[in-house]
Amino acid sequence: MRFGFVLPGGTAGEQVEQAVLAERSGWDGIFVWEGVAGVDPWSLLAAMSQHTSRIRLGTMLTPLPWRRPWKVASQVATLDQLSGGRAVLAVGLGATDILPAGSIEPTDRRLRAELLDEGIDLITAAQGGRPYNGRHYGDYEVRADLVPMARPVQQPRVPIWVVGAWPRPKSLWRVLRCDGLLPLCMGEDGYRDTTPDDIRAMLAWLEAEGGPRPGFDVVVDGETPAGDPQAAAALVAPWAEAGCTWWLDVRWEPSPDQMAQVRERLAAGPPRLG
Repeated sequence: MRFGFVLPGGTAGEQVEQAVLAERSGWDGIFVWEGVAGVDPWSLLAAMSQHTSRIRLGTMLTPLPWRRPWKVASQVATLDQLSGGRAVLAVGLGATDILPAGSIEPTDRRLRAELLDEGIDLITAAQGGRPYNGRHYGDYEVRADLVPMARPVQQPRVPIWVVGAWPRPKSLWRVLRCDGLLPLCMGEDGYRDTTPDDIRAMLAWLEAEGGPRPGFDVVVDGETPAGDPQAAAALVAPWAEAGCTWWLDVRWEPSPDQMAQVRERLAAGPPRLG
């Protein structure tokens, strides 16, 4: 299992310093929030790539239906070049409750799902140097003689992790076309907590439908303590046993000393199994 950290915020300089600390302390990845405002994630990740040499770098996550997928393809390919092949692209529908008043972004769930599907396909085509044709984005082809397409180091594309909702077959079929699963579980009254047994069920469904791609990742998140390695390992172990390949430590709740807490947890290093 690999271990990453999702930075909750701070200035651009603070977050670059946190990425350096994460690499020095043994973490495997740093991920940054992509919202509707604040520090630009792609500029931030590019800066991180120049101050680190090993850790994976990505968003958590990019609301692809609200982005121009050809622009995202360019941004993530540029990051992959700068980092020597360490970029990850995590995508989902986007949370409508964070949109500002008066936003023109689409909020209909079915439309966002269609745009997400087409966006994934367009990014894959663009990073492979191929044209794309779709219902919403039409004919897309870069004139290579005028503007050479940015090609990532990783081929055929930068790994794409996508939100998959259980038990929602349409959502999970999308997962089969991608390189990683960000699990989300639905109950009768909306979202519910995901369990290791849910991960097992989702992986069994994916296998029954033809199986995920080689090297497929299953990514879960949570909070582990900085000063108790045994407790941290105990929290993570059931997820590793269920088949998860990445654990992301998160600190979503704002607090006056949040930056100090982030630095303390990063400096302590990731959980250790075995």
